[in-house]
Amino acid sequence: MSASSRSFPDSERAELADLLEAVGPAAPTRCGEWTTAQLAAHIVVRDRRPDALAGYGLEEAGIGGPLAAWGHRQEDRLRASTPYAEVVARLRAGPPRWSLLAVPRLGPLLNTAEFAIHHEDVRRARPDWQPRDLSRAVQDQLWSASAFYARRAAGRRGLVLRRTDAPGVERRLGNAGRTVEGEPMELLLWVAGRRDVARVEVA
Repeated sequence: MSASSRSFPDSERAELADLLEAVGPAAPTRCGEWTTAQLAAHIVVRDRRPDALAGYGLEEAGIGGPLAAWGHRQEDRLRASTPYAEVVARLRAGPPRWSLLAVPRLGPLLNTAEFAIHHEDVRRARPDWQPRDLSRAVQDQLWSASAFYARRAAGRRGLVLRRTDAPGVERRLGNAGRTVEGEPMELLLWVAGRRDVARVEVA
């Protein structure tokens, strides 16, 4: 598949794999305390272990529990048994055909936010990072993908997310206690907990 014909999640996967190869296994990320080796193992387990995928979904919804812990144990086992270069190669190859994440419509739905966030987790842990110039079509995808995280971020206080690249476009949740303005990539990172590196305005 040529680079020009890839979907946005597939392009993000390929660029993330390139970056992981370049920075090595011990580089920091913006995904909590994870190193690049831990982040790479997480994605490979997510791709290849349906039993772990369910737990990750619960964890992102703020539930966590034994299923999420099970997935993280599989990540630890993968890192202990497999060289980093092979883990990155598996990440680059993508999910096997039998994986839910390989289903044509389901994969992009679940992977758009996942790969945008984790690509930026590695990019924005580097000292010289800058926001990328993304197309309107990509920003529209990220805007749609941010809805899941926005509901959790709104909490009881409520939230308004307002796009600065598309006048008049906003998402209101609950009592709208805070207003956060920015481009969709930045809003996605903010609602996904990367607030220290999301370039947004909060009122």
